[in-house]
Amino acid sequence: MVAINKWRTQKVEKINMKKSVFIVLPTLIASLLGNFAFGVERKTKPNVVFFLVDDLGWSDVACFGSSFYETPHIDRLAKEGVKFTSGYAACHVCSPTRASILTGKYPATMNLTEWLNGRSDRPYQVLLNPDKAMALDPKETTLAEVLKREGYATALFGKWHLGRNTSPTGHGFDVHVPHSVNSNLGRRGFYNPKNIPGLDGGEYVTDRLAELAAKYIDENKDKPFLLYMSHFSVHDPIHGRPDLVEKYKKKLAKMKPQPGPDYILEGNPDSPTFPTRAELNELIKRPLYANSYKSYPNDLVKVKQKQDNVQLAGMVEAVDQSLGTLISKLKEHDLEDNTIVIFMSDNGGMSVMNGTPGRVVPQKQLDTATSSSNLPLRGAKGWLYEGGIRVPMIVKWPHQGKKGIVRDEPVISTDFYPTILEMLGVKHKPKDIDGKSFTRLVKGQEMDRGPIYWHFPHYSNHGMQSPGGAIRDGDYKLLEYFENGTVQLFNLAKDIGEHKNLAKVEVKKTKELTKKLHQWRKQVGAQMMKPNPNYNPSTDFWSGQKSPPGKNADSTNPNASPTAGTRLPVDLASFAPGWKVRDWGGPAMKPGLRTQWDGRKKVLLTHPLSKTVPCVLSRKIEVPVGKKTMLDLEVTNHSKGNWKLVVLVNSKEALSKDIEETKWQQVQID
Repeated sequence: MVAINKWRTQKVEKINMKKSVFIVLPTLIASLLGNFAFGVERKTKPNVVFFLVDDLGWSDVACFGSSFYETPHIDRLAKEGVKFTSGYAACHVCSPTRASILTGKYPATMNLTEWLNGRSDRPYQVLLNPDKAMALDPKETTLAEVLKREGYATALFGKWHLGRNTSPTGHGFDVHVPHSVNSNLGRRGFYNPKNIPGLDGGEYVTDRLAELAAKYIDENKDKPFLLYMSHFSVHDPIHGRPDLVEKYKKKLAKMKPQPGPDYILEGNPDSPTFPTRAELNELIKRPLYANSYKSYPNDLVKVKQKQDNVQLAGMVEAVDQSLGTLISKLKEHDLEDNTIVIFMSDNGGMSVMNGTPGRVVPQKQLDTATSSSNLPLRGAKGWLYEGGIRVPMIVKWPHQGKKGIVRDEPVISTDFYPTILEMLGVKHKPKDIDGKSFTRLVKGQEMDRGPIYWHFPHYSNHGMQSPGGAIRDGDYKLLEYFENGTVQLFNLAKDIGEHKNLAKVEVKKTKELTKKLHQWRKQVGAQMMKPNPNYNPSTDFWSGQKSPPGKNADSTNPNASPTAGTRLPVDLASFAPGWKVRDWGGPAMKPGLRTQWDGRKKVLLTHPLSKTVPCVLSRKIEVPVGKKTMLDLEVTNHSKGNWKLVVLVNSKEALSKDIEETKWQQVQID
């Protein structure tokens, strides 16, 4: 104001000399003073748009590598901001990640470690779920609560999923659409979800939520706001917008066939009989696996390998268009340069089907049941491999952050809480958080965030992986599974697909990271699993109910039901520690550990997978020089058929014996 007042005094002196100027000058002065006053009063606090997509895979975005899905608005955001290629969700399922974003804490710290309400325990589980939080604790101070104290308007459009007994409006949000407690879309699809205003059953949910969020910007353009755009897409049911589905049908028809298999089989790495890739590639050729789309016994699951789902493509582009709707609204009100925009997904892509394992899906319905490929990443939603936790992440910070750069330093969803508060200059923030601000990375500066951790003491709905935890420290990532204590180590800089397990090669690094992981779990009070006292492998693997007689999921019948005893490797580990089993099954009986059988207690019942593939029990025993050992076992036949016992020692045949009588026989081999 001083400069303007001085300038005005000088001009007034000239006015006395030439009165004709006097008519124009007050208008000019008023205009200048008005503009100056407007600059003082106009809000300076940046807005925040947090754009969260459900189940969008790391490579489901064009700027992250997809050549099928079209995402021009997301790609443009990456050019205007910073793309994080090692951005992680705090969990491979949704609720824990969502809690981490709003609190800056690891799911294990809050004991909110599973999607809510989660799964109940089943008899087939070797371990029991620990006690867990069933909702976001009201005592937690959320990002919305902090910003509301700073004078921000706060709104959440879309999915909450942080407990049925709590709501966004109780955690700092002024507005939540839809107006329901848990706000899950449910199974009714993307044309009839509950409690979304103005949705008459004919409009696509993704579009309608974007329209309502854009209207919110209209109503709050003159004050700072936090807009949490939390889409239901691209979570199943996989229903693409019809016009976009047709577009991708035409696009797919014109494309050259993609190389490689449509699906591969994956095993559970915590299984004592974890098969090799070569064995899995052979197994998937068999009718049971080749012709059916579901999860299978023996800890096997089918994983999608190609991005060719036209339904999901329609969902992805609709989400992209909704981002475009919000960006256009910001531009309309001249807010784009004063709005921080953050884009990410809550977990990896669903390349393994959701829901009850064993569910059979006809081939013509696959596009509505299994979504996308996460390649080059391994695994899927519900897995601790990169495909389950590494997600697309972009941060645009106008005037402060770099434009169009790529950062590969690991960051995680817990870090957004302190990062956003630092961007906004909020001084009073909670201290008891796990996240670390990465504003330096957004500015193009260097930063070592340090190790990041995962903890999932539960059985997932997506592909029968054992419960476990993980740590990423620098280029290395270690996974530890809880049933059998199996450990895997990968160098992600050299092996992003996690194919080469270095745990037995880089022993020192394995011990170092295992120790860090255990120390972190102790530090945050992570809840661990306990043995299941009612563990019963003779119940149906999926439902805990008695299996129907005469059906066996290991048969070559692709429509066969799951069978009892499909945890044979676990049975064997408890029955005879150190022994492993492979190629077991067959069409007749139910393999597994029996408490009693034909006058004997604790009997291991197994048989070959087929007439041409023998069942193999194996164990490595090192006998010191000068010492002897004895293999001592009892075997019997079953009335349904004869079999041959062959014993190999150091790959050489030591015994071959036909077992043709249903009576116990003792066999000893020196």
